[in-house]
Amino acid sequence: MLPRALVIVLLTAIPATSAYAQTRPPRLASVFADLFGPNGLVVNSESVLPDGSTHSAHFNSAFQSNFTQFNIALASQLTSLPLPSPASGFTYRFDASTGTFVRSTQSFGPILTDRAETIGRGRFAFGFNFQHFSFDQLEGIDLTLVPSVFTHDDFQLGGGRADVVTTQNAIDVSVGQWTGALTYGLTDRLDVSLAVPIVHTSLNVISAATMRRVGTGTATTVHFFRDPDAPDGIGSERSFELGGSASGLGDLIVRVKGAVMREGPRGLAVGVDMRMPTGDERNLLGSGAFGVKPFLAYSGSYRRVSPHVNLGYQWNGSSVLAGDVETGAKDDLPDQLLYAFGADIGVTDKFSLTTDWLGRRAINSPRVRIEPFTATGTAGTSNFDDIAIFHESFWASSAAVGFKANLRGRLLVDFNLRFTIGTNGLTDRVTPLLGIEYGF
Repeated sequence: MLPRALVIVLLTAIPATSAYAQTRPPRLASVFADLFGPNGLVVNSESVLPDGSTHSAHFNSAFQSNFTQFNIALASQLTSLPLPSPASGFTYRFDASTGTFVRSTQSFGPILTDRAETIGRGRFAFGFNFQHFSFDQLEGIDLTLVPSVFTHDDFQLGGGRADVVTTQNAIDVSVGQWTGALTYGLTDRLDVSLAVPIVHTSLNVISAATMRRVGTGTATTVHFFRDPDAPDGIGSERSFELGGSASGLGDLIVRVKGAVMREGPRGLAVGVDMRMPTGDERNLLGSGAFGVKPFLAYSGSYRRVSPHVNLGYQWNGSSVLAGDVETGAKDDLPDQLLYAFGADIGVTDKFSLTTDWLGRRAINSPRVRIEPFTATGTAGTSNFDDIAIFHESFWASSAAVGFKANLRGRLLVDFNLRFTIGTNGLTDRVTPLLGIEYGF
């Protein structure tokens, strides 16, 4: 997952009708658990237990259980955001007839994918870019309209336990990603690269809760929300909100790429990306797990057009993001099969266009869907929308278009737009990228 940083801020004021604020800034991966935990969305009661006490907060285990799983689905998607390629826009090959290095392609290469060409022995390339992700859907569900039903402990026993709480949740999550990359040509056929992402992540949740007295009917004092504006302090609706932001170092990527075949204008390279868990996963700045991605990159150069094809497999280790952030228990993050194909076109000697289709298959990943929930009690039967978590492999795709312009010398300016295709996974309609590259 991604870089984020120095400031963690709680959401500000809560509407007059209802509100909740933490006494401490949340860590972003714990926002859901904190919002629906014992200090958050609490249901009160004036009914008396056998020991003479009143009971409250007995809905919390359901709150936390549902949204902890939702958090896993969200976090596992955040770890799959694409990093721009650290490969250089300027690539060279050694011409034995002249004893010098010459440009191996006219175009400046792709932005989010790779080509087979290497940078050239002893050469350096530096790149710096910014991407902004503003997510709007998860599995086709509008993140501003996520329904969830929370049940009483032992709700199946009926009676007053048949009461449920329904919530309509608005989730605002965005990621700003600054990435610096340095590439060095060890030999004419072997490059090493380091990508350093700095990330800013923002996660805010507003939950509008309603008590549905399916089991207790008109007995408003059995289950209610504290409402300071009501004459008796008893309310059936209340809003709760929590969130914050964080910035810092993301997960470092170390890459080794080597050309294994060159036949005229065609080439094949093999490489491996190693992801270091340097980002703070509890603030959604990193994955919290070591990762390895071996890949193949095939490309060719035919006059001004240079097509390319990539194929890779992302293996992920264990992280608390896939386990339990609160207890520290870890589980495996979903692995991914990745492919891409596209072409870059050298329009002029100083300007090239690039286009790509990118696809990934998440292996046995947590997913979210909306299912009907039926509550039955003495006050009748009611139906509500509810989220459900299941595990399944799925394909997700996106398309990208962009350009690279050579302003002067070996300085390039990059611009790219990535468009989500379909509704699988966590989606951002359009992701802009702006960057610079310099070869020396």
